[in-house]
Amino acid sequence: MIVYGQTIDDQTRCVHYGSAQDVIAIKFACCERYYPCFSCHAEAADHAATTWPRELWLGQKAILCGVCSTEHTIADYRSVQSCPHCAAPFNPGCQLHWHLYFEG
Repeated sequence: MIVYGQTIDDQTRCVHYGSAQDVIAIKFACCERYYPCFSCHAEAADHAATTWPRELWLGQKAILCGVCSTEHTIADYRSVQSCPHCAAPFNPGCQLHWHLYFEG
């Protein structure tokens, strides 16, 4: 899986968010490319970001665990605090930015 943006390791951490828990990449609805964060998308993409519509949350796999490379649906990601496949903890602070990725 290709992750675009300024990654700093092979677990999807980037120059903007590089803590031990910053191990997800998000597929952006506008281009269907994975980026570690909204800042990486803003810096690398040639278009504005759009959010995932609520009606796609159950079926759309748009979250990539950087530890095990498992893709998760948006609904699954929003309901857990760690990867359901490998148990890698996700950064709870990411919830502060959900409005940038997912329809409100």
